Amino acid sequence: LGKLLKDRKITLDLTPEARDWLGRVGYDPIYGARPLKRAVQRYLQDPLADAILRGEVKDGATVKVSEGDGGLVLTPA
Repeated sequence: LGKLLKDRKITLDLTPEARDWLGRVGYDPIYGARPLKRAVQRYLQDPLADAILRGEVKDGATVKVSEGDGGLVLTPA
């Protein structure tokens, strides 16, 4: 994710609620925070890549990430 963002000069602006949501979804009492990587990929990286491919997020953009509707909402600024 870091390389994709750096190469395209895209900045992510996560709200505290979005960070908390990722922490809750990415934590498992048995495995700890190990599932966090999959949660970041599923709920942040994959939707961001789709938005880039659809042309909704341009190089140099800032993307606001907030919690909403049981998931994360990505809003290009």
